[in-house]
Amino acid sequence: MKPHTIWLVIPCYNEQEVLPETSKQLKNIMHGLMEKGKISKKSRIAFVNDGSKDLTWNIISQLHEEDPVFTGINLAHNRGHQNALLAGLMTAKDYADAAVSLDADLQDDVGAVEQFIDKFIEGKDIVYGVRSTRATDTVFKRGTAHAFYKVMKFMGADTLEDHADYRLMSKRALEGLSQFKEVNLFLRGIVPMIGYETDVVYYERHERFAGESKYPLKKMISFAVDGITSCSVKPIRMITTLGMFVFSVSIIMLIYFLAVWVMGKVVAGWTSIVISLWGIGGLILLSLGIIGEYIGKIYMEVKERPRFIIEKVLFKDIE
Repeated sequence: MKPHTIWLVIPCYNEQEVLPETSKQLKNIMHGLMEKGKISKKSRIAFVNDGSKDLTWNIISQLHEEDPVFTGINLAHNRGHQNALLAGLMTAKDYADAAVSLDADLQDDVGAVEQFIDKFIEGKDIVYGVRSTRATDTVFKRGTAHAFYKVMKFMGADTLEDHADYRLMSKRALEGLSQFKEVNLFLRGIVPMIGYETDVVYYERHERFAGESKYPLKKMISFAVDGITSCSVKPIRMITTLGMFVFSVSIIMLIYFLAVWVMGKVVAGWTSIVISLWGIGGLILLSLGIIGEYIGKIYMEVKERPRFIIEKVLFKDIE
C-alpha cells in the first residue's frame, strides 16, 4: 500500500523559546515514520505563525531552509489560536491525506502521533487525542476544566471531555470542516458535527516545555463563553423559561396582594419591594447580556469577514 501523506499542523504565537526543541522532536518523529514506510516523504510539519511579536517566524523560516520537511504559514495578522489552526488545516487539505493538529508547547505527547496514524490507516476519519489523567494540573485548573466540560454538556455543546485540539482529521473530514463558514470558531464543538468514523487515542499531557501559557484564566473564560454561544442556543431558551417562571410568580403575587387589599390588611412591604426590584432588575440585565452575546456573534457573522489572511507560505515540493 502506498504510504499516506501526513501533515502536522502547529499554531504558534510567540513560541521562540520552545520551537527549537519542538521542531527537533517532531522531525525525529516524522523521519522515523518515513523510514518505517508509514508515511510518505511528502509529509510535512507545518508551523502557522499567528502574528507573533518575537522571533517565531524567523525560526520557522530557518527551519524551512535547513529541511524541506518544515513548512511555514505566516498569517498577515494575529487571528487567535482557532483561526490559526484552521488556516493550517485548510492549507494541509490541499496536499495531505490527513492532518494532525497539536500545540507547539510539547504538552501534547508527540509520541502519540504514530497511534493517530495507525488509527487512520485502519480507516478512521477523525481520531481524538484524550488526556488519560490530569495529575500534572493544579487542583484549581483540574476543577475548572471538569466544570467547563460539564457546563458545555449541560448547555448542549457536543464536546469530548479532556480533549483539546490534538486530533487527526482525514482529507474528507477536512473537506467537511471547510463547509463550516462561521467566523466564531470553536473547533472542539464543530469537529464532532462533521460525522464519519471516529476513534480515540489516550495520552499523558506533559508540563509546558518553555515559555508562558497563552491561555490565562481570562482567556479560558472567554473561550468557554465563545464555545457555548457558538454551539448552543440553550442559554436563550433558559431565559425564556426563567421569564415564564417570573411571570407566573408575578401573577400569583398579584392575586395575593389583591386578596390582602380586599381584606383590608395592607401592610407596608418596603423589604419585599426592594428585593423584588433588585432581583427582577438583575435578571433583566443578565438576560440582556446573554442576548447581547448572540447578537454580537450574529453581527460578526453577517459581515462575512475573512477568518484569516495568509501572507506567505514556505513550501518545497519533494519528488
